[in-house]
Amino acid sequence: MEGKAETLVMKPNDDELLSKQRMKQEAAATAEKEDVQVQCNDTITEQEMNKIELMRALVKKQDPSSKDIDDYDLRRFLLARDLDIEKSTSMFLKYLKWRQSFVPKGSISVCEIPNEIAQNKMFMQGVDKEGCPIAVVFGSRHIQNKLGGLDEFKRFIVFALDKLCARTSPGREKFTIIGDLQGFGYCNSDVRAYLTALSIVQDCYPERLGKVLLVNVPYLFCTLWKILYPFIDNKTKKKIMFVENKRLTATLLQDIDENQLPETYGGKLQLVPIQDA
Repeated sequence: MEGKAETLVMKPNDDELLSKQRMKQEAAATAEKEDVQVQCNDTITEQEMNKIELMRALVKKQDPSSKDIDDYDLRRFLLARDLDIEKSTSMFLKYLKWRQSFVPKGSISVCEIPNEIAQNKMFMQGVDKEGCPIAVVFGSRHIQNKLGGLDEFKRFIVFALDKLCARTSPGREKFTIIGDLQGFGYCNSDVRAYLTALSIVQDCYPERLGKVLLVNVPYLFCTLWKILYPFIDNKTKKKIMFVENKRLTATLLQDIDENQLPETYGGKLQLVPIQDA
């Protein structure tokens, strides 16, 4: 066998040359997918830029301490308010005030959220076909945090969202969430925490959420969903998708390549805890 293999290497036939060519093409495609999260494909339009400059002037006038404001940051708030400059400016100024008071050091550290981290409920790995980072959240692992209270849960949400945002790039700013509700029960129905997370995402991280894929959804979750639904804005509602159990892997593969999908859903990536990602 070894001699035969040596002969094939020394005198490759046409099939082998085609095979090697395909391997090179596949390797190049894989490398491109791995680098996709740092590429930009969403440019700011002239109309948006005009509104951004007007909004920037208003923000600086009302908050002189704000400087080096990113165009894409301003555009996200503009898009969240349908390009209404006054509403967008008001929203952004509230965000700046909240950020300065809630995250005075600029970031949340792991030592500030020990009880939330201990629940081991959120992971991050891979990117979808649009290059957006993917997070997986296991709903059955969330239990009301009585030790750290709601404040620690808020810090955890900001910690996780900042981690996801750090994986994005200008023009490619959204992320995808897989919400796994297998085993979800009454003890996980922490309405106050979920409404808090929803508020932070919608008010402080507008236009960051690309898609939410809810999988392994039990009937019990329908009751909680009816409570949460009225608090979800219309734009966010359109981004939430309930995945049928019998089509779970096939549905996820529509948005995520197999080599970027977690093993637990039929892919090839291992899940990495959010704090280690």
